Amino acid sequence: MASIKEMVDVNTIVGDPVETPDGTVIIPISRVTFGFAAGGGDYEPEEVESNEVVQSFGGGSGAGVSVKPVGFLVCSPVNGVRFMPVDGDLLLDRVIDMVPKVLNKLQEMIQDKEEDKQLDALAETAETQYKHQEQRV
Repeated sequence: MASIKEMVDVNTIVGDPVETPDGTVIIPISRVTFGFAAGGGDYEPEEVESNEVVQSFGGGSGAGVSVKPVGFLVCSPVNGVRFMPVDGDLLLDRVIDMVPKVLNKLQEMIQDKEEDKQLDALAETAETQYKHQEQRV
């Protein structure tokens, strides 16, 4: 059991971070799978003498461990936090990764349009005030 506790350390799943010279931190992520099995059974021998006590038992056990790299968590000061999978559908992962950036751009565009409308209204107000001042003079 002690060796199992050593294998079930958080550093097995989330690896030690590595920092690059540009400040990017890369953290490896793995999938750890454990499997255990045990079994046994009693059976009676076919020929037993009456004065003989026979205990027949058969059993066995087994265990397995699998560590599979899943991907890397990349924390960049320029691009933010991204998960880069080792395998899988890279196109889908990139699309999912781009969704927050696209939403930010859409919000900026909507805010810019609102600011443009406000500036147009302000400019129109300034023009009408200027026209009213010219008519008074």
